[in-house]
Amino acid sequence: MEKAELCFPQLLNASCRKSKHRHFETMLIYIVPCFMSLFTAVLNLLVIIAISHYRQLHTPTNLLLLSLAVADFTVGLQQMPFGILIWHGCWSLGDVACALNSLLGYITTSVSVGNMLLISVDRYLAICKPMYYPTKVTVSAVRLCVFLCWMVSIFYSIWVLRDLLKKPDRYATCYGECVVSISFVEGTVDFLLNFVSPITVIVVLYMRVFVVALSQARTMRSHVAAAKLQCSVTTAKKSELKAARNLGVLVAVFLLCLSPYYIYSVTGGNSLDGIYQIYLLYFNSCLNPVIYALLYPWFRKTVKHIVTLQILQPGSSDANIL
Repeated sequence: MEKAELCFPQLLNASCRKSKHRHFETMLIYIVPCFMSLFTAVLNLLVIIAISHYRQLHTPTNLLLLSLAVADFTVGLQQMPFGILIWHGCWSLGDVACALNSLLGYITTSVSVGNMLLISVDRYLAICKPMYYPTKVTVSAVRLCVFLCWMVSIFYSIWVLRDLLKKPDRYATCYGECVVSISFVEGTVDFLLNFVSPITVIVVLYMRVFVVALSQARTMRSHVAAAKLQCSVTTAKKSELKAARNLGVLVAVFLLCLSPYYIYSVTGGNSLDGIYQIYLLYFNSCLNPVIYALLYPWFRKTVKHIVTLQILQPGSSDANIL
């Protein structure tokens, strides 16, 4: 009976014990992450195919969406399935694979945060600096920003996990455990650089965009003819409410998914105890394409082209999908 409870019975004195879960928890561990992983990977793959294939979508903003979709696709395809093994309590892929899996998780998280920050800057310039935007925010400039975002995220993640990468079994207490632990100082630095600072900038920029949107709506309303004033007021109010709702959703979902993980990490907790916070963080990768891509009318049209295989026809990349 004792051997049956071990991850590796042949290593009686060194093996970890299998995690015991109730039936409901077992369903959550296996079924929910599997569906979430599949949905995240498929939806982000559709975004990647659409933006990469259709030339009309090769715009600065869409390049940022493409970069974000690549990071989220990696989370859905790799991070979520491997997270099931960690949650089960029996990691069978070895210490090196555990360290690399943790590194990739940090990279994708940092890249997602960086891309959200770039998207907020892009929207701020497009709405608040319309004369400046076309000349300065070019495809080449955005490509450089995306490249730097990935490079900085990679080097930053390597620095945070440098001790684990040097000795992959540093934090393992038994064979079959995949756990990462960072010090209070490193957790605080990560909390400030990878959460507080980007959140502050995003909130400030979105608030500025919201104020400008309200100002533009009022300006348009004031220039409407008297006979159409009532209709204009109603339309303006709807526009203001829609802008407020969209901006609120973007910021609220971002905070909701990332806050528990970063607040937990600053306390120096390990990745195994914080598995719920990690999966909530991964859930953001599932929501990102919904928030950033499904709001664009072209997405539904490109999905129809992909599903019906119209994308395979000659010259489909030049199709008018806007």
